[in-house]
Amino acid sequence: MTARLRAEVIAIGDELTSGQRLDTNSQWISTQLAILGVPVIFHTTVTDTLGEGVEAFRIATQRADLVVATGGLGPTADDLTRDVLAALCGVPLELSVPVLKVIETRFLTRQAPMVESNRRQALFPHGSRIIPNPNGTAPGIELDVSRLDGQKSSRVFALPGVPSEMRSMWHDSVVACIHRMQPEESTIVYRRIKCFGAGESAIEDMLPDMIRRDRDPLVGITAHEATVTLRIAARGRSVADCLNKIEPTEEMIRSCLGRLVFGTEDDEVEDAALLALSTGRHTLSLIEIGTDGRAAALLSQAQGRQLRDVLNAAQPGQQAVAPGGFCGGIVLPLATLSPKMRPPFLADWQTALDMDSDTTSIENLAQRAQVFFGTSIGLAIGAIRPAVDGKSTVSIGIAYAGKTESFVHYLGGDMSFALSRAAKTALNFVRELVAPFHSTL
Repeated sequence: MTARLRAEVIAIGDELTSGQRLDTNSQWISTQLAILGVPVIFHTTVTDTLGEGVEAFRIATQRADLVVATGGLGPTADDLTRDVLAALCGVPLELSVPVLKVIETRFLTRQAPMVESNRRQALFPHGSRIIPNPNGTAPGIELDVSRLDGQKSSRVFALPGVPSEMRSMWHDSVVACIHRMQPEESTIVYRRIKCFGAGESAIEDMLPDMIRRDRDPLVGITAHEATVTLRIAARGRSVADCLNKIEPTEEMIRSCLGRLVFGTEDDEVEDAALLALSTGRHTLSLIEIGTDGRAAALLSQAQGRQLRDVLNAAQPGQQAVAPGGFCGGIVLPLATLSPKMRPPFLADWQTALDMDSDTTSIENLAQRAQVFFGTSIGLAIGAIRPAVDGKSTVSIGIAYAGKTESFVHYLGGDMSFALSRAAKTALNFVRELVAPFHSTL
C-alpha cells in the first residue's frame, strides 16, 4: 500500500500561547489539508522565541511529511520564523533583492515610509523557496528539511498569520505544491451526525464495533452540552468515492440510534424542533423559570437563521415567506415578586417554584402559555433543583390538543451546563412529540 502524506500544523505567537487570541488559522488549514487527502496528526502552538521555535520545528519535521506554519514573518523583532528555519537547517539568511524591490514598491504605492525593519521580510534561509504574497509585505517560505534514518525530507510551508493573506497564498501557491508531493490523488470527506437524548458512552454502546481506529471509514464521537456528534471520515480518490463509503455507515448509525438522531452537520436541537413544528404546521410558545431564557433564545436564534436562509434563497421580486413555529415566550425569575408585579394570568407561578409541588403546576404553566399566545403547543420549564445524589432536576410540561403532559429530568454537570441541558431537553421533547414519524397530535 502506498504511504500517504502526514501533516503537522504549527501556530506561532505569544498571543496564541497566552490565550489572548484564538487560533483559527490551524483549524482552517486542517480542513483544507483534509480536502487534499492529507491527515493532520499534530497541532503545535509555540511562543515567539528562537529556542522554542527551533525545537517545535525540529520535532514536527521529524514526524510529519509536511509542516504548515503561520505567523512570525512580520518585520518586528519578535517575528522570528525565518530565523528559526535558518537555525534549524544550519544555513544563513540571504537577502532577496527582487522581493525587497516588491516590498519597496508596495510602500511607494501606498505613499507610506518604509522603515529599515521591513528589509527583514526580504530575508530567506539559504536554499529555501519564496511563496509570493500578493496582498501583503510578508512573503512565505517553502523549505525542505532533512530527516533522520534516511527518510524523505519534510516540506515546510511558512505563511503569514494574517488570515486573508494566508488563505490567498494557500490557494495560489501551496495547494499545487502539495498535489505534486502526493503519491496518489486522494481526498477526505467528513459527515457529522448529530444526536440528543443519551450520553456519549451510551451512544457508543449502541454502535457495536463502529468506533474503532482501524475502521474505514472512521467514526469518531464527541459531546458538547449534551449534544453528541458522530463524525464519519472517509478517504478516497474522489469525493464520490468517499460519499459511497459514508452512505452505508450513516444508514447503520441511523438504524441503531433511531430517534436519537436529530440532524447533520451544523444542525442543533432547536433547528430540529423548529423543522418539526413547521412541517406539522404547529406553533409553540413557552414559559421559562429556571433556564434564564435559554430555550427562548435558542428558538429565536434558530428562527432567525431560517429567515436569513429564506431571504438569501428568494429570487429577485419574489415574496419571501418567513418561517413560523415559535411565537414567543415569557422568562420568569426565581425570586419572589410582590403581588403587584406578578402577571395576573400566572397566579400559580409561585406554586411552580415550590419544592414540594406536584407536576400539576408546571402543566398549568404550559397551558397558560398556550392560551396567552394562542399557539397549538405550550411549553413550560420549571426551576432547576439540586438532588440528593448531587445531580439536579428540572420539571418540563407541555400542553397540546386539549391535554397536558410533564416529566422530571435529571441533569448533570455544573449549573451552566445544567441550564443548557434543561433548555435543550425541553426542545428535544417538542421535537420528538411533533416529528412526523412520532406525531401524537
